[in-house]
Amino acid sequence: MPSLTWYARRLRAMSPGEVLWRIRCAVRDGVDRYCFPMRTRLAWRRIQTNDGPLTPGFAAWRGAAPARSERERLDGYSESARRLRSRADAIAAGRLSFFDLAGHDLGEPIDWGRDPKSGKKAPLIYAPLVNYRDYESAGDCKFVWEPNRHHQLVVLGRAYRATGDVRYAHRVVELLDSWMAQCPHGMGMNWRSALELGIRLINWVWAIDLILPADVITPAFKRRLLHNAYLHMWEISRNYSRGSSAANHLIGEAAGTFIAGRYFCEAPRADCWAERGGEILCNAILEQTCPDGGGREQALGYHFFIMQFFLLAGLTARRTGRDFPAEYWERLHRMFSFFGAMTEGGEQCPMFGDNDDGYVLDLDHDPHDPLPWLATGAVLFDDAELTAWAGAPHEAGVGLLGPDFTRAFEAATKPPPDRQISSRAWPETGIYALQTGGAGADDRISVVFDCGPLGFRSIAAHGHADALSITLRAFGADVLVDPGTYDYFTYPRWREYFRSTRAHNTIVVDGVDQSEMCGGFLWGARAEATCLSWSPSADGGRVSGEHDGYRRLDDPVVHRRTVALLGEQRLLRIEDELIAKGRHDYAFCLHFGEQCRVTHAGGGRYDVEVAGGRLTLVVDPLLTTDLQHGNEEIIGGWVSRGYHRKTASTTLVGRCWATGVVRLKTRIEASRVPERRDVEEACEEISWRI
Repeated sequence: MPSLTWYARRLRAMSPGEVLWRIRCAVRDGVDRYCFPMRTRLAWRRIQTNDGPLTPGFAAWRGAAPARSERERLDGYSESARRLRSRADAIAAGRLSFFDLAGHDLGEPIDWGRDPKSGKKAPLIYAPLVNYRDYESAGDCKFVWEPNRHHQLVVLGRAYRATGDVRYAHRVVELLDSWMAQCPHGMGMNWRSALELGIRLINWVWAIDLILPADVITPAFKRRLLHNAYLHMWEISRNYSRGSSAANHLIGEAAGTFIAGRYFCEAPRADCWAERGGEILCNAILEQTCPDGGGREQALGYHFFIMQFFLLAGLTARRTGRDFPAEYWERLHRMFSFFGAMTEGGEQCPMFGDNDDGYVLDLDHDPHDPLPWLATGAVLFDDAELTAWAGAPHEAGVGLLGPDFTRAFEAATKPPPDRQISSRAWPETGIYALQTGGAGADDRISVVFDCGPLGFRSIAAHGHADALSITLRAFGADVLVDPGTYDYFTYPRWREYFRSTRAHNTIVVDGVDQSEMCGGFLWGARAEATCLSWSPSADGGRVSGEHDGYRRLDDPVVHRRTVALLGEQRLLRIEDELIAKGRHDYAFCLHFGEQCRVTHAGGGRYDVEVAGGRLTLVVDPLLTTDLQHGNEEIIGGWVSRGYHRKTASTTLVGRCWATGVVRLKTRIEASRVPERRDVEEACEEISWRI
């Protein structure tokens, strides 16, 4: 259980109004503990259905189109259809892959309340009493919730549409029946989080709409489904996240009630709940994102997550003839543009802030791949840059925009073939990118500089202590990385490390973090970063910023950093200025991608090989350097590309004790490994410096 200190700090993060609201909710939950059975029965009586087929409010995928014509529409994705069938067969057999579990057998029947990794079963008690953060009593809630989001039902529905095999449609009904039987209203882990209810509702909508032509929905199942959809919407409507907690959870909750309310229109009060969900979404897209398109949570993974919610809800609004305002779509377009720009420097996006592998719908081969969503945005907004970043049409676009998607993508505005990547700034978000080289070419260099706030609202739940950190991509590969997130609940020591300042490419002063960690999702005193100058150029440019996170020390320290990319010289310079009066311990940290091979070349010089390219790193002579690789005792030298997945990598730590103002200069140069192109060029060496 959290300590009294944690509760005190959490209360300080709330406004008086939020405190009163939470007290009212606690009183209400105490009463509901004894009223839930009666409320559930009353809801059952309210569900009045006929014996006819389900009457959806809109066609989520493509309505009741015959499965045969669907197979014809997917002819262009034959390889995708084969992969889809393989995945659906595994799901039908009870095997799921998520987080670090690959093809994990959930058993038959599936125990929907069990953490499949640890084997721990969350207690089937009144949901508000389930301590989802207590690993010992409930397992890792993420591992319980993930299969209960029901992404797998959409995969089965897609497989039915692509193959016409009604077995997949029957399996959707079987799994839903099993879930409804095991997860009574208001009881257990699966009713604990309103966000989980919202995601589950969206997946129910898509899955049910996909299998409608199979005629497998009986009147009895239809009533049970509407009853549960009604209870989900009711629970969310009375438990919307508020105050300090109203971040991505609020968006997912509102999207769930909006989409389900429009689809399950036979359920009582569905239209009312949908209207409220739509209002929340229209406000949240402006409040939780910056005018430049970046996310206020300062977490790129969550930006991708909420972008999907906003897109799916917006398409639902248009499909039902009640479109959202133009400013909603303008901000969504900017969100797509921001996210797309993060992809252009290399094969991987930077991983700043938290990321728990969350996604809304599984509509393509890899639900974590941003390219299918960017392709959808390219057609939706007729944006040449989005078209370039997506590269090609994807199956998800067919699922979202219809059978003419491929033709529309090919007709969309295209960028020039010799397009160069350029430096960009998102000043409201506090993200700056220095870039040079050809789009998609091996000569491209991308440096992303974080000069933004810690996170959103008073708790900044998903932010990391990463002010003035940078990432570097060269030759299309990761060189300097943000190591990621790894865990939320199971391993507190690792959770703390991946959020810490020493897990980022910046400077640690006196062994403490820039911002004060008060819990797994709570921050106290926080660093405020400020951009001092921004001077982009045709081949890179220069950016400078500072933060005040170490002013809280007995002898205050201000960290100021300047980053310059000289594209023509292929040179990256980093200059750190530490302004203090007294003596301090400084640790300069650089985290290399897991594919980098780092070797000490003597003195402060290191050679780095990655993706057929070679870089030379020269650190300031004041620093005494050391390399860490996969260290578990004093954690260091790790990269996490997904929840509960980590890979040993190399971290360079340079240390010095210094008094007064200190300036540390770092230089990165790179040369391309010679390539043999043909007989005439076999002996020709091609090299250049970065």
